[in-house]
Amino acid sequence: MFYDGFFDNLEGMTLVKDPSPDLFMDYVPDIKAFKAVGFKGGETYLATGKIKRTKPCYVPWFQALAREVPAEEVKHIKMTMAAPEWYHLRHSGKFAYSHDVYKNDSEYFADIAQAYREEIDALYEAGCRNIQIDDPLLAYFCAESMIEGLKEVGDDPEKLLDSYIQLYNDCLATKKPDFSVGLHLCRGNFKDGVHFSEGGYDAIAVKLFNELNADFYYLEYDTPRAGGFEPLKELPKNKQVVLGLISSKVPKLEDKQEVIARIHEAAKYLDDPKLTRIAISPQCGFASHIEGNLVTEDDVEKKLKLVSEIATEVFGTTVW
Repeated sequence: MFYDGFFDNLEGMTLVKDPSPDLFMDYVPDIKAFKAVGFKGGETYLATGKIKRTKPCYVPWFQALAREVPAEEVKHIKMTMAAPEWYHLRHSGKFAYSHDVYKNDSEYFADIAQAYREEIDALYEAGCRNIQIDDPLLAYFCAESMIEGLKEVGDDPEKLLDSYIQLYNDCLATKKPDFSVGLHLCRGNFKDGVHFSEGGYDAIAVKLFNELNADFYYLEYDTPRAGGFEPLKELPKNKQVVLGLISSKVPKLEDKQEVIARIHEAAKYLDDPKLTRIAISPQCGFASHIEGNLVTEDDVEKKLKLVSEIATEVFGTTVW
């Protein structure tokens, strides 16, 4: 799963196999949706001790991939990582950690950030130069339902978002200049195209693009639920955006010329007529949940070929 591989390898994190539904916050859109159909929630991890990175998390996976490609291609390997606030938003500061271990969110976040820095430094030493953090949770801050839900329980959505952005920046504080960090946002990629939230990036664009120290933003843009391209006006000149224009949810193949037209539409808001800060990709993974989506291997191959064809035609290359 996209959120596996990190927290489950940290000392201090404990697997809870049959968690009480009360541990999960109803204002989180996917939790609300699952509870509505009687799903009690799967396994989760809670911090019952002091969080420490005592062994590699993603490094062995990177090394395995590196052995499969020519040496000159290793720099193009992209490792995906879990979002640092994953369990905090789902459980809140009330349940995410033992209050015998951490007095507050700041202490909890500090140890998470330290573990991330150590893992990122280790990936760099192993030859990795490119990571993508998969974070559907930040997109939930675009959903009015979660904003209202947070307010109902007495939490300030803006302050919570600020704390998560600071957590990200603390996680990335020691990254080297030639180490690229991408951030992927989507609103759910569940079976049959089920999604958990809606809302454009307008509500978070200024902070997301200007305050969070990522280099690339991989943004869902394959359906109207993600809104328009207007928020891209806030993207700084030294950052890039990857438009998720090819759907991973449905088998229907996108129209090539329509996708190209959307690229040029987005470029207008970026003030980037030469297309130097823009790229395309599938919206999400083709099987980011165990249930997968109703796309066959042939469908996946056709969509990936379409991405390659468009990139070559529009940008002159398939590699940034």
